[in-house]
Amino acid sequence: MNWIALKEKLDLYEKLMRLDKPIGILLLLWPTLWAVWLSSLGRPDWAVLWVFVMGTVLMRSAGCVINDYADRDFDKHVERTKERPLTAGRVTVKESLWLFVGLCVASFVLVLLLGRPLVIWLSLPALFLAASYPFTKRFLAIPQAYLGIAFGFGIPMAYAAQLDGVPAEAWWLLLANIFWAVAYDTEYAMVDREDDLKIGIKTSAITFGRFDVAAVMGCYAVTLGIIGWIGYGRHLGWAFYAGLVVAAGIMGVHYTWIRGRERMPCFKAFLHNNWVGMAIFAGIVVDFLLAGKNFG
Repeated sequence: MNWIALKEKLDLYEKLMRLDKPIGILLLLWPTLWAVWLSSLGRPDWAVLWVFVMGTVLMRSAGCVINDYADRDFDKHVERTKERPLTAGRVTVKESLWLFVGLCVASFVLVLLLGRPLVIWLSLPALFLAASYPFTKRFLAIPQAYLGIAFGFGIPMAYAAQLDGVPAEAWWLLLANIFWAVAYDTEYAMVDREDDLKIGIKTSAITFGRFDVAAVMGCYAVTLGIIGWIGYGRHLGWAFYAGLVVAAGIMGVHYTWIRGRERMPCFKAFLHNNWVGMAIFAGIVVDFLLAGKNFG
């Protein structure tokens, strides 16, 4: 294989892993960072932080590869996805599976570097969740909830890495992430609703029907409520709540975009959730920096 052919193949792998579209990495990264900061009282082990950031990139990439493998026959019927490398035949099924395995192995090596048995054990269900999520769209009415578990499993793993245990707070934070994922991925599903109805894929946008906008806003509210309750139990200060207020304001903007149920505004709202996660994270970080909070 000459250099030009190799470069073209690597470009296709990059697109298959969606490295050219980092929103998925960010939506996976922010909840993980919330957990790293809360579990470490704002003083994370930098080696742990590095492992989780890199692991987020690798596992999101692996998730994209297995998603395209699972949906390769469906994607050709959806306008937005019909030119994806695997669906378009520019990457083979065998190549995609080997790429998925390679990314998973690399992620597991990172976990081993932490030397925490509990984190290693938790990585097993994390892998199962990431690999099985694409197939849930065939039978779950709201597969976005399953996505929230898969996207948020870095939360209990982060607590385990910092504390060598997983307190109840970690599971509450995971629950908050599930509601957030249902909200933003319903916005995403609203973009493809007509195509998904034709090909028979189940999504929350279809399940919620005419209550889709209300469901998104309700899930947003529950997300902020749970995170706010966690902060209250931690006796976090004004900076933390300021972050939640900013996040709530951004969610309010999303309502103005999705209420018309038009494709591009809904997609814009989905992408904009990066700022929601960032606002919450900034509030946590600034609060610890200002007050040096400890467990209450």
